[in-house]
Amino acid sequence: MIAGPVVIPCAIGRAGVSHDKREGDGATPAGRWRLSSFYLRRAAPTPRPWRPIRRDDVWCDDPRSFLYNRKTRAPLRLSHEAMWRDDTLYDVVGVLDYNVLPRTRGRGSAIFFHIATADLGPTAGCVALRARDMARLLPRLARNVAIAVR
Repeated sequence: MIAGPVVIPCAIGRAGVSHDKREGDGATPAGRWRLSSFYLRRAAPTPRPWRPIRRDDVWCDDPRSFLYNRKTRAPLRLSHEAMWRDDTLYDVVGVLDYNVLPRTRGRGSAIFFHIATADLGPTAGCVALRARDMARLLPRLARNVAIAVR
């Protein structure tokens, strides 16, 4: 990831980058994606508006549902991603505007900008930074920032 003059190592999907993203393929979608919304587990310095992550927040990834690629609340019988995790990976979650408006079922959901594992292990399709890099970048994320995936 390049942030101004700084190069920051990041993790992407285990299947690399795709120009034909599909639900569950493990790829990060190619393109230029804005951060449409931001969720934090606890307050942190950021110029962006944000919402707290609640214990019952989930993201629906079931392409059969009208809730597909949307945040909702547990309990949910449909396939979903829990946003409150026992690890720290979702302590910061920026939602990339991939497949948001319009939503196309089956084209990929829950594409987030979040905290990576310490070893920058692959994600399920998101873009992730180490916690220390996220902490440095978060206070500098302008409202109109976009992430380019190539």
